[in-house]
Amino acid sequence: MAEAFLGLSAKDRLDALGVAADRLGRPAHLLEKDVWVVWAIQQLFGSPIGTNLVFKGGTSLSKAYHVIDRFSEDVDLTFDIRALIPDFLEGREDAMPATSSEERRWSKRVRQVLPGWVAGTIQPILQQAIERDGIDASLRLDGDKLFIDYPHLAHGTGYVSPSVMLEFGARSTGEPASPRDVVCDAEGTVEGLEFPTARPRVMHAERTFWEKATAIHVFCLQNRMRGNRFSRHWHDVARLDHAGIVAAAIEDRALGAAVARHKTMFFAEKASDATRIDYVAATSGYLELVPSGDALDVLADDYRRMIEDGLLATAPEPFTDLMDRCADIARRANAAPISA
Repeated sequence: MAEAFLGLSAKDRLDALGVAADRLGRPAHLLEKDVWVVWAIQQLFGSPIGTNLVFKGGTSLSKAYHVIDRFSEDVDLTFDIRALIPDFLEGREDAMPATSSEERRWSKRVRQVLPGWVAGTIQPILQQAIERDGIDASLRLDGDKLFIDYPHLAHGTGYVSPSVMLEFGARSTGEPASPRDVVCDAEGTVEGLEFPTARPRVMHAERTFWEKATAIHVFCLQNRMRGNRFSRHWHDVARLDHAGIVAAAIEDRALGAAVARHKTMFFAEKASDATRIDYVAATSGYLELVPSGDALDVLADDYRRMIEDGLLATAPEPFTDLMDRCADIARRANAAPISA
């Protein structure tokens, strides 16, 4: 019978990571963190609350769709707003507020309830799993985020921390979504060793494209980066294009319009000139995916740092090539018939 990786001694785990790293040509510290990412997904979607959760974002593109070659270190999750604040939605299946005042009321309630739900529902699920399996890890709460801090055995440059962030949102249904299998990157590399596996409900990649493209659009119009590790969005969009998913997403104008409506209502933003960012315009002919000026330089530096820490499994494309590809994606999206 195979042994569980997380049940091994620290020395044996480090040895196994070394074997996996040699066979895969991947940094050991990234393979180690990947195990914790999958373990967290396994625990959450194997629990009763999994039916109302959706796994999304860049990590879902890597782990569930295998369309990006970037190590994605955190877990982005949506808990169905209809399950969190059912009394506010009054049976409305589309989960969209009718007015901006209603949106403010819904969002205020979500902000009030979500941190308590994470602390009272999610944290106990993971804490019980840690104690049940005798796993050496600790949990740390920060509002609607929950961090799994683990005693890292392998080390990188410091760009990637030894902590898995589970970030929860609850202002949508997470749909469209469907179940997909998830395994660790190190799966099958060490004979007789079993790594965590999971089968979460995953947001469809076409919606993830529009989510990321509109986030990039906001960055381009604001000319500033919020935090670091942001260049991943451009890499992900380019990989989605390579996989043919961008073409399908561009063709699905109804999906793009749905993302635009949702972001207009729940995530209003202003451009650098203080004008309101028009998400509908972004998904219907005016999408911008390449920043300019200082913002472009900041993005290039973040991309360089991501490469230096080994987050890309294959040889990375030069930054200028990446920007050229994103410019071409924007051109094709903007040229597509709006009525399609």
